[in-house]
Order: sequence, then structure tokens, then C-alpha cells
Amino acid sequence: MMFPLARNALRSFKIRSIRQIRARQSHRKHSPDFHDKYGNTLLASGITFCVVAWIFATIQIGIKWNLSPVGRVTPKEWNDD
Repeated sequence: MMFPLARNALRSFKIRSIRQIRARQSHRKHSPDFHDKYGNTLLASGITFCVVAWIFATIQIGIKWNLSPVGRVTPKEWNDD
């Protein structure tokens, strides 16, 4: 037994089954939009741009990787003054 409020709330929602939704979508003509036409090209060009920008930044700016002072820094003599 359902409460009248819950029953009315469930009736107000238009719940469609998956089959009804797929049937409606399959009848509609799907014309290619911007993303269908240019989506993969834009994605590939964006990835290429980012990779080239990172390569340029690491080569031209002169970033030196793994800057560790171990072996290069020697301790100074202790002053007893």
C-alpha cells in the first residue's frame, strides 16, 4: 500500500523504459555536428601543442634535472674563534 503523496509523485515523473528511449533515439536522424566532424582532429592537435610546448620549455629554458648537491658540496673547515 502506497501513500497517496508518494503515488502522485511517482505518477508525475515521466519514467520511460530503456527500450522506449532507444526506439525514440533510433528514429531520429543523426546529422554530424561539430564534435563529430572535428573532435578527433582537435584532440590530436591539442595534445601535439602541449607536447611541443613542454619540449620547447625543457630544451630552451635550460632546466637541469636532478639537481642534487651530493658529491659537489664540501664542508668548510670549522672556525674555533
